Amino acid sequence: LASKLLNSVDRCVDEALEGIVSSSGCLSLLRGHRVVVRADLDALKGRVALLSGGGSGHEPAHAGYIGSGMLSAAVAGGVFASPPPASVLAAILCLRDAGVSGVLLIVKNYTGDRLNFGLAAEQARNRGVAVEMVVVADDCAFDRPSKAGRRGLCGTVFVHKLAGALAEEGCPLDEIVSKVTEAVKGIGTLGVSLSPCSVPGQLSLERILIYNDGQTRVALPCRCAVFHWGLKRCWFVVKTMVDHMTNPASQSHLSLKSGTRTTVTLFTFSVESLFLFFVAMVTEGRGVRVARVMSGSFMTSLEMAGVSLSMMRADQEILRLFDAKTTASAWPNLSTVCISGTSYILDPPAKDMQETSHTEGPLSDVMRKALEAVCSSLLQRQEELNSLDRASGDGDCGNTHAQAAKAIQEWLPGHIVPGCPGQLLSTLAGLVQERMGGSSGALYSLFLTAAAALLKDRSDPAAWANAMHAGTDAMRWCKAELGAESTRDLTARAGRASYIATVHVTLPDPGAVAIAAILRAVFEALGGQK
Repeated sequence: LASKLLNSVDRCVDEALEGIVSSSGCLSLLRGHRVVVRADLDALKGRVALLSGGGSGHEPAHAGYIGSGMLSAAVAGGVFASPPPASVLAAILCLRDAGVSGVLLIVKNYTGDRLNFGLAAEQARNRGVAVEMVVVADDCAFDRPSKAGRRGLCGTVFVHKLAGALAEEGCPLDEIVSKVTEAVKGIGTLGVSLSPCSVPGQLSLERILIYNDGQTRVALPCRCAVFHWGLKRCWFVVKTMVDHMTNPASQSHLSLKSGTRTTVTLFTFSVESLFLFFVAMVTEGRGVRVARVMSGSFMTSLEMAGVSLSMMRADQEILRLFDAKTTASAWPNLSTVCISGTSYILDPPAKDMQETSHTEGPLSDVMRKALEAVCSSLLQRQEELNSLDRASGDGDCGNTHAQAAKAIQEWLPGHIVPGCPGQLLSTLAGLVQERMGGSSGALYSLFLTAAAALLKDRSDPAAWANAMHAGTDAMRWCKAELGAESTRDLTARAGRASYIATVHVTLPDPGAVAIAAILRAVFEALGGQK
């Protein structure tokens, strides 16, 4: 296992958030969720609130950007896993209760983030909250982005700053959305890395990606490089990065014409001054003026050693917003932090709807047995699914499914398993949405919710067939057991696996293997033969 200074793999994200909040003196945690909010929520009354977030492991993003003039709150998922929509919704409702005029979600372009933040946004709108979402896609790595589009990378911090300054000035939600959406078009990011990183509690990627030893890779979580080099001189790396970022032949390029002014942010682990010197030389040689420069650790990837270069086209208005003051601790204009011994835990907003009461039926015992079998199967396959996922993802597919299994196991002893299949699937959708996280959590929630709607009054085979069709239509998922094996030759179209070179993907899709395991467990629990 990769070495990390932790107390517990399961608690590492929670303890990191507790540390950030307890040392800030101006932040609070939302009880029961990985949500950090401003402690002075009253100051947001009548203004637009900004909410961002995503997978953990990119510190100081995103909690470090909470403060006046930047984010109002941030929601964290597991390491490299998008947060569950239930936590996103809890954050939105907390801001609503503070009297904000609207909530802007700033989301990086990853499948899980878009699904989970999008689900929460729809649920919040159904509760009368004015919510809009801006998706940041600043990745300049790929000449021809996949169907999932350009990834959202470190340029997201620019968006936090611009939107935060506008919100602080009292601009309405629609105006902020319009200005920020236009600004996103002028942001580009590219990174290089000398080494990969590894998720806590999992095998180090140096042992899995053997060909990466001693080479430079271009990526954020270091799994989707467009170049592989031996060690190169700094000037070569900088010139190659800027050339690639601005190459008009690439569909992901950032247009920088002569006379353009830019802001440059260097997210780095060392050699800032040398790297910036060459960035200035390369850009000035193109007639591009660098108007603002920042360097430091703004958005990291665990222990990955490398640099990430973000550039944004800037006019006078953007520079004015860029220079506006903020109290966010990770932005460089704040020199001190304070430590407070006062309570920093907030209770989440009360649920708008009470839990539906369930009654036992003739199928209750059978369904309980099937659920227990599914949970046991997923927990037994946790490391197998993680191993499959390491080939093309974050290596956390098993952990994500284990979270869902544990949530169901914790729910079972104290609750009646509904005798109505529709009620059961609705209950499972809620549990998955609240506890699972990642792209898988959103997809399972979509499937179960859509299927439940067709099983409210019927449970005959035809109704189940229609429910399964409705669920698959809702999330466009793969076939199971035999289909899982066939996925070794499929090209991913969404999720992080869609960014990986197909030459490295030679194993079955872990999500499809998980679904096959679920169906097999249900089949055997219902008396089927192995």
